[in-house]
This record gives sequence, C-alpha cells and structure tokens, in this order.
Amino acid sequence: MAFAAPSPVPSRTQYVLEAIKHAILTGQLPPGRALVEAELAAHYGVSKTPVREALKTLAGTGLVVMSQYKGATVRTVDAAMAREVYDVRLLLEPEALRRTIARRASLDAAGEALATADAAADQAERSLANREFHRALYLPCGNPLLARMLDEVRDQAALVSTVAWSAQPSWRREADEHREILRLAREGDADAAVRALHDHIAGFVRQAFPDEPGDGEGGVPAQRS
Repeated sequence: MAFAAPSPVPSRTQYVLEAIKHAILTGQLPPGRALVEAELAAHYGVSKTPVREALKTLAGTGLVVMSQYKGATVRTVDAAMAREVYDVRLLLEPEALRRTIARRASLDAAGEALATADAAADQAERSLANREFHRALYLPCGNPLLARMLDEVRDQAALVSTVAWSAQPSWRREADEHREILRLAREGDADAAVRALHDHIAGFVRQAFPDEPGDGEGGVPAQRS
C-alpha cells in the first residue's frame, strides 16, 4: 500500500516570516511601526534568531526597512514609493497577461480568486484575494523570470493597497474592473484585456496618490488612448 508523503512542516523562520508579512499586509503592523526582535519573538513563541532571519527576508522584498540605528520598521508608503512599484507593474504585468492569453492558459485560478474576494469577511481577506487574482493572470505567462519579477513587487503593491484602502475604500470599483479584465481575457481579446489591466493599475495609483504640483518625471505614465 502506498502512503502519501506528509506535508512539509514550515520552519520557525518561515512561520514567523508569513505571520509578520500577513500582519503588515492586513494593517495590523502599520507603516512606520518598529519591529522589535524581542517583542516579536515573545509574541510568536520563538527565539530571536528566526525573527531576525524573517526580518532580513522581508527587507529583501521591500516590506521592511533595516537601519543600523533605528532597527527594523515596516516600510512607509508615500507617493514616490507607490509610483515606483506601480510603474514596474505597468511595464511588466500587461505584457505578462498578453502572453498568458496567447498561450490560452487556464484562468480558473483568477476566477476562484474573484469569488474569494467577493465572499471576503473583511478588507484584509479581500486584499489577499486581490493579490492572488493578479498573480493568476501573470503566472501562466510562460516566462518564469517575468513571473518572478512581478512576484518580487507583489508584496509592496499589496502594502500600497492596504494604505490606500484605509484612506479611501475603492474595492467595489476595483472588483468590477477585475471581472471585466477576466471576461476579456477569457474571450481571448488580448488587446482589450491588456488595455483594461493597464487602466486598472494606472487608475488606482493615480486616485490613491494624485499628482502634486511640481512632480517631475518618473511617476506612473499617463494612460494612452
């Protein structure tokens, strides 16, 4: 008789990393909050070593800032940071979706993420589901490096969303835009789906972090007609 292999048990570092990440992306640990190793270790019931390693990893993904003098803090979100992250998304994510559609890859995971977001009990759960929706659009693009590059900014984009939603909940409009993007992608209309995705990403950051007088180049590019 064959027995299924047991699921791998996450290491203490991985457990702490995921717990801190979830707390950051759901607003429990807001931007600017100091992340004290001893306090986190006591909270999660581990030694300071896995906490230290988890914070280093989170610093690498852009969610945490490490300072020689101030220690670790949750990254602060401002207009410049938001535009940097969303500029990268605008450059890469629409092209990844175009390739996903060209490959006729399954978009079932995107549909499941939409359903999860619609049934979410709170904003935090909805935000996490929205992250999975976007990932389900670009992950099947056929270029693992492109997908990994988008994965690298995914957490920072989620942090921007968390901050923006706390000031101006816009998730209903965004949910409608998600449904339209998925509809067009499933119909195989790559040009329209890519345009809708571009509008969706650019529109969000423009509304959440509007241009101020004197802003220079380097922000989110204006939407082409």
